[in-house]
Amino acid sequence: MKNGMKSMNRIPIAKNTNTDQRYWVFWYVLYCFALVISYECCPGYEKVPGEKGCPAALPLSNIYETLGVVGSATTQLYSDRSNLRPEIEGPGTFTIFAPSNEAWASLSAETLDSLVSNVNIELLNALRYHMVNKRVLTDDLKHGTTLNSMYQNLPIQIHHYPNGIVTVNCARLLKADHHATNGVVHVIDKVISTTTNSIQHIVETEESLETLRAAVAASDLNSLLESEGQYTLLAPTNEAFEKIPREMLNRILGDPEALRDLLNHHILKSAMCAEAIIAGLTMETLEGTTLDVGCSGEELTLNGKPIIANKDILATNGVVHFVNELLIPDSAKTLFELAQESEVSESMNLFRQAGLSSHLTGSERVTLLAPVNEVFKDKRPTVDSNMRNLLLNHIVKDQLSSKYLYHGQKLQTLGDKELRVFVYRNNLCIENACIAAHDKRGRFGTLFSVDKMLTPPSGSVMDVLKADHRFSTLVAAIQSAGLMENLNRPGTFTVFAPTNEAFQAMPQGELNKLMGNAKELASILKFHMADEILVSGAVSALVRLKSMQGDKLEVSMKNHVIHVNKEPVAESDIMATNGVIHAVSSVLQPQASRPQERGDEPADPALEIFKQASALSKVKGKKTPVYSRLLARMKENSGGF
Repeated sequence: MKNGMKSMNRIPIAKNTNTDQRYWVFWYVLYCFALVISYECCPGYEKVPGEKGCPAALPLSNIYETLGVVGSATTQLYSDRSNLRPEIEGPGTFTIFAPSNEAWASLSAETLDSLVSNVNIELLNALRYHMVNKRVLTDDLKHGTTLNSMYQNLPIQIHHYPNGIVTVNCARLLKADHHATNGVVHVIDKVISTTTNSIQHIVETEESLETLRAAVAASDLNSLLESEGQYTLLAPTNEAFEKIPREMLNRILGDPEALRDLLNHHILKSAMCAEAIIAGLTMETLEGTTLDVGCSGEELTLNGKPIIANKDILATNGVVHFVNELLIPDSAKTLFELAQESEVSESMNLFRQAGLSSHLTGSERVTLLAPVNEVFKDKRPTVDSNMRNLLLNHIVKDQLSSKYLYHGQKLQTLGDKELRVFVYRNNLCIENACIAAHDKRGRFGTLFSVDKMLTPPSGSVMDVLKADHRFSTLVAAIQSAGLMENLNRPGTFTVFAPTNEAFQAMPQGELNKLMGNAKELASILKFHMADEILVSGAVSALVRLKSMQGDKLEVSMKNHVIHVNKEPVAESDIMATNGVIHAVSSVLQPQASRPQERGDEPADPALEIFKQASALSKVKGKKTPVYSRLLARMKENSGGF
């Protein structure tokens, strides 16, 4: 349009409740800054001078004249040319699905020429195929029904979708229920044609589906595609098969189960004409998975890709749409192929460098625990023998599904370690690593994306504490309090373990009193322990954990750091065979029993504990600086040991 004028879409106003079938349609035209509104009457109504809108209802006319009124003048013209006019002007009761003027114009010149030649017999047959020998309103157009046309009683397929769209042989109903004296007219957006072939016949005769034809035969799906029912085949073209790597294609074609899953992933459980495939829709496949419909500009997408090349090839048992890319389901992929679409590419590089690819590409039934890329954002680990052994313990024997895992379940790894499953209200964890995304189940393996590198347990809680010089004071205190045997037995312990610095940071009088009273020491140490395993992934806002002393511990997450009783945890998830250890930088005390600082000199039991801690904290024959100073101070106060 000139002079800056814009044409805006027509917008239908709600139906007038007082006059059936009356709709207003108006055009918005923006000219400079002036809004101009143009009205036109709906078919069957006309304006009255001095009155608003189009209040005058025209008398009904026969179907032939109604075709001109509803905007299907080309159908009216061809009815005249094919000698159909006398029939649709005369007595009777008919329904005609009349192609719009635009529908006729969209036909190829070759198709149109074949219809209007041959003494117009083909045109007459085509028009009679659009007709039914009774009055059919939209209320009668039920999903999945068929109507017998007036051309050799050949069926017309009706689909009425949940979104309100009605299709006739996949042509969309544009204007419905226009009454005539001898029937009813519906305007559709396509010229429909007879359907006599099954989906299987279309696959067998279409040159561009040669590879699909061979795949269908190899998977024994021929009988399904020629059976009665209503299906949608998203038919991959030869070009689609050529786009995937040859090695992957050969593997799938040579694996009957994977091939069947691949093909079933291209078959929908119901007939879906293109008009009903709209953005936001989720369609269920015969394989049991779903396809997500979206949009990219004006193109529809399947699983994010605009791949529909040719649509609405109607069959007696459904509809076929050609697609130019393969839709490969997870169930036909190897673990490495699954990982290509997940945020675990860094992990897969590590497995490849460690020489473990054979476990992830063959027919071995395994489950891969793959840390997400975020785990390696600061540093990518070096692949040496230790890392290779650790990666082996990220591969679990047997193909699992996360929804069937249960609390306390034991999993065996290829590295001969035993991993425990922890089921929490807000998370599902395997040792210290929690599942970060829905698992992907492939042909032989399942991919679990996890939020951190997994730490297999090694030794009991006491073994782990003894092996770490940071906890030498705690180990000595546990021994003095008589709790060592308890922490060595099988169990499910969570220990918030104070470091040596945590004990040193206590007020001197309070520390002396604590270390000199075995009963009080045992009570305080039990306040740091719980008889259940709580890994960091189980902590969201707040978790209240009952300690072995009896009081509650409040465990929370702030800025990705675990806190216990509001004290930050220095290191979390140190895994042991009978529990988990979290290092803390302060000694926790129950609120009600926190002692006041006193200047009492340490009793003999306290001195003995520090002697033990000193021995445990020696590194390469030398005492750590913290304990050297601590022992020196104790000697000054006690006159020597």
